[in-house]
Amino acid sequence: MTRACVIGWPIAHSRSPLIHNHWLRQYGIDGSYTREPVKPGDLQTFLQSLKALGLAGCNVTVPHKETAFTLAAVRDPSAVAVNAANTLWLEDGRLACANTDTYGFMANLDAAAPDWQKRAGPVLILGAGGSARAVVYGFLEAGIGDIRVFNRTLDRAQDLVRHFGARVSAHAWDDRNEHVPEASVIVNTTTLGMNGTGTVGIDFTRAQSGAVAADLVYVPLETEFLKSARANGLIGVDGLGMLLHQAVPGFEKWFGVRPVVTSELYQIIARDIGGAKC
Repeated sequence: MTRACVIGWPIAHSRSPLIHNHWLRQYGIDGSYTREPVKPGDLQTFLQSLKALGLAGCNVTVPHKETAFTLAAVRDPSAVAVNAANTLWLEDGRLACANTDTYGFMANLDAAAPDWQKRAGPVLILGAGGSARAVVYGFLEAGIGDIRVFNRTLDRAQDLVRHFGARVSAHAWDDRNEHVPEASVIVNTTTLGMNGTGTVGIDFTRAQSGAVAADLVYVPLETEFLKSARANGLIGVDGLGMLLHQAVPGFEKWFGVRPVVTSELYQIIARDIGGAKC
């Protein structure tokens, strides 16, 4: 049996086992995927013991992503780009890492809004944390030449400019709605709207009809950000698809099969979210 897991502190909330165990059943693979609570002080010991524990690898969630990156001996460019890792495996006995958030976001965007690149205009990124870095890297890899990052702390947005270069620009949070009429894609990478708390405060009445609004939040599935965007003629892309697609590369690394994200899997996780207390 091949074993993998997701680690974090806390970890009980993770839906990764639902995703991976669905694929294990679907493809008839003799394997398991579990949640493993790992305290920050125990992370290095746990990762050094993957082989001894019989684990092919693991997913990593908060608060371990940055530390896991520093501990890995082999680093995929996706992890280097954001200085964080969410997927680990053993490669010739060495700990290897990647960050599949970029892949997950872009694959979901391509699936939910396949014509997103056909509309002219800059990409607006709301927030400047680790998720924003992954999204910015994805758009740069896709060839986008004008990415504008808005954050309450301007210096954090400027960090992304220093890290990624001239195609990225930093802007004050309060100026975000001034850029909405030009935008082709608007992405919320903040936690505003999670569990119905807080609002991003975007005036979608000024947006181009047919532009894309993508939210990384997936609880609830339709955030106020997405509801307002769709009501004003934009294409809404929810965060659940990103969660599903980012799981694909890790499953392939550990279990040797590249899984497909299906509407059936989406509905399984959506029902689980719907039953969760918000």
